[in-house]
Amino acid sequence: MDLSFQLYSARDFTPWDQVVAKLAELGYTQVEGFGGVYEDPAAFRALLDRHGLTMPSGHFFPIGNFEDGLAGSLATAKTLGMNRIFCPAPEDKWRDGTDAATWISLARRLEEAGKKVNDAGFRFGWHNHHWEFMPLADGSIAMDLILEHAPSIDWEMDVAWVVRGGADPLKWIADHKGRITTAHVKDIAPEGQNADEDGWADVGHGTMDWKAIMAALRGAGVDLFVAEHDKPSDVNRFASRSIDSIRNL
Repeated sequence: MDLSFQLYSARDFTPWDQVVAKLAELGYTQVEGFGGVYEDPAAFRALLDRHGLTMPSGHFFPIGNFEDGLAGSLATAKTLGMNRIFCPAPEDKWRDGTDAATWISLARRLEEAGKKVNDAGFRFGWHNHHWEFMPLADGSIAMDLILEHAPSIDWEMDVAWVVRGGADPLKWIADHKGRITTAHVKDIAPEGQNADEDGWADVGHGTMDWKAIMAALRGAGVDLFVAEHDKPSDVNRFASRSIDSIRNL
């Protein structure tokens, strides 16, 4: 299985030419973009091409990148060769303590944005964190609201953030087959460990049951898997151990 690599994981370990060269050396063939690599899309595309990597997916934040900033986002995505793009997080006002009406408003904006992105020839979806699974004041779950009120968009499931939000990823995968097209492969360290890395772990070296999760995701139709670590202390260690773990599943 080809494993993509979310370049956000390497944001503190640039220059990018060294990062991309190392990823290619380790056997990665794909990367996922984020805002930190979009300053000169043509130059970054040339860097990927030199090392035989592609960028099938990318994150654009905030949602305004799919509204007033849509033309620029689509041009960047096209130059870098993406075929699916995601809004990766809510802005601050949609995070802790937000009510259901605010999430519904966000979902409706995502639905409208998604239609325009689809019309331009790209898939479009939402990437979750933990906020979406923490009950709101009325007991509703933001991820349910997004899926209901943005019925046409895809979901890039960040499985570890589902767990950190207190939810069961296997149940969410089973309940939403067909909506989840892409998944972030990330691991959670045992409680009390890796405090300097915000409690995250290299894939296969934490508490996530990736064998069962990967089987469920594949069964649900997911066809793009992206390794990520939000705060690695050593990106080469993370990239190397993670691709080895996935290969050995």
